[in-house]
Amino acid sequence: MNKTVRIGCASAFWGDTSTAAEQLVVGGQLDYLVFDYLAEITLSLLAGARLKDPNAGYATDFVEVLAPLLPQIGAQNIRVISNAGGINPHACAAALQTACERAGVALKIAVLLGDDLQPQFPHLATLGLREMFNDTPLPPLCVSTNAYLGAPGIVRALELGADIVITGRVVDSAVVSAALVHEFAWAWDDYDRLAQGALAGHIIECGAQCTGGNFTDWRDVPDYEHIGFPIVDVSADGTFTVSKVAGTGGLVSPLTVGEQLLYEIGDPRAYRLPDVICDFTAVQLRQHGPDRVQVHGAKGLPPTAQYKVSATYPDGFRCTASCVLAGIDAVAKAERVSQAIIAKTAHMFSERGWAPYSEVNIELLGSEATYGPHGQRRDSREVVIKLAVRHPLKAALVLFSREIAQAATGMAPGLTGIVGGRPSVYPLIRLFSFLIDKSACTLAVELAGERHPCALPELAAPQWSTLPAPAEPPAAEGLADASVALVHLAVARSGDKGNHSNIGVMAREPRFLPWIAEALSAQVVVEWMGHVLDPIHGRVQRWYLPASHSLNFVLENALGGGGVASLRIDPQGKAFAQQLLEIQIPVPRHIADHVLPRNA
Repeated sequence: MNKTVRIGCASAFWGDTSTAAEQLVVGGQLDYLVFDYLAEITLSLLAGARLKDPNAGYATDFVEVLAPLLPQIGAQNIRVISNAGGINPHACAAALQTACERAGVALKIAVLLGDDLQPQFPHLATLGLREMFNDTPLPPLCVSTNAYLGAPGIVRALELGADIVITGRVVDSAVVSAALVHEFAWAWDDYDRLAQGALAGHIIECGAQCTGGNFTDWRDVPDYEHIGFPIVDVSADGTFTVSKVAGTGGLVSPLTVGEQLLYEIGDPRAYRLPDVICDFTAVQLRQHGPDRVQVHGAKGLPPTAQYKVSATYPDGFRCTASCVLAGIDAVAKAERVSQAIIAKTAHMFSERGWAPYSEVNIELLGSEATYGPHGQRRDSREVVIKLAVRHPLKAALVLFSREIAQAATGMAPGLTGIVGGRPSVYPLIRLFSFLIDKSACTLAVELAGERHPCALPELAAPQWSTLPAPAEPPAAEGLADASVALVHLAVARSGDKGNHSNIGVMAREPRFLPWIAEALSAQVVVEWMGHVLDPIHGRVQRWYLPASHSLNFVLENALGGGGVASLRIDPQGKAFAQQLLEIQIPVPRHIADHVLPRNA
């Protein structure tokens, strides 16, 4: 009854620090070590790598980081789960097996198969599939097509005795929830526990983002250099505590964990995963000691009968050039030079019978370009011109990359050169998301040379009518005779899902929430963030999470295509929350006096 499972996460993305795994293995006293590597666009990069080398296509960092730790992992009986397999999990497993042999450590490595639908693409093309967000048809050519699997295949691998489980595309939280299902023998229809397990995975899947990284109150976070990576201690009922390795840097508080709770979710009543639909509106966060936060209150519903699938497809070419321009009237000079470069090259395209640019994005970094109409720096004496362009022909962008250099001697003074030299031209890869019946994926676990089938549990259909009605925030009471910036009343974080972004806002104190909610309607956010929203398809939805005194705003079609398809300097909306935190919120004078610094 008192059993707990202790899980640490050592990676939030492909390219995260190499120090986290050792920190957790040496000081974490773990039962499980998990790694998350796959962002939505990572699979397209891995697909390109495998085209060049059949042994590539997985997160090589995983093997490099794990290899020197294998003796300790074996000695401590730490089980490892990771989606590092990408689109070539067999190659990842082979490389890790070689590392085990070199280290003299006998660990059982399992591979989960079934997410890769690229071999079925000719059949998928006949099904009339439509993009789940904009209803466009499936492109004729995709370079990767992967379903987001859930936890059952990983659980099967653990049941078969695997010490290390390597998967392709699974939902990020599944590497944690699968361990919990296995250890506690949770039933697949125990939806509240599954929701808590999924929340535990969601909180730690982004590594140090819940231990003080990317936190609004960054000045309060000690020792970035040695920031601690997250650990969850989970009980059989699903309640868990978030912490970090003792003696490490960082900060674990209800606000650091709360920012991650809101990160990249949509409707918090119905966060859809393959194994459970989660309701996070009743989730409570409580400080449970220094750098320890207890989390409970997630509820669950049966999942749908479909998987989300992310496909990626080529859509012409892109090129990005950056030039430093300094001196008097730098912003005005940069604007003229940028327009001149585009106008000149567009004219050259016309002379050659080429189409015009598909898209042009000009941003002057240093002039607060990401703030749109809220930017305040027109007097900067130093800016970086960022020119990003898209065209169906590679030759057109090669011409663009060559012609930029003339600006240094033939246009306005103060251009100090092209940052990094002449820019390269790359294929532009777009994301295409759709739903498909789970029966389209044949799950199997390979272990010790044998393939073991994995059947999905038989589950009831979700009862959408049982979802709680959207709650309304409490009304503000009293006279708002002052105003303060939102940052004094709340913390916030933003992130991306395809071409959509979300901004999660968590009140610093429950009594602030009514004033925040009254001021921050969906329409106000549309007006404040209108410079990032698509003028036709952009819109904002607002959701309220009563137990955590939070609001979640979903900004649809706000990222210029999102991922590597976007030409913007902030293609994932990472700075959106920072912009919203500056909006003024009317409040009573006593609240303003309480939250404002004395010298404000």
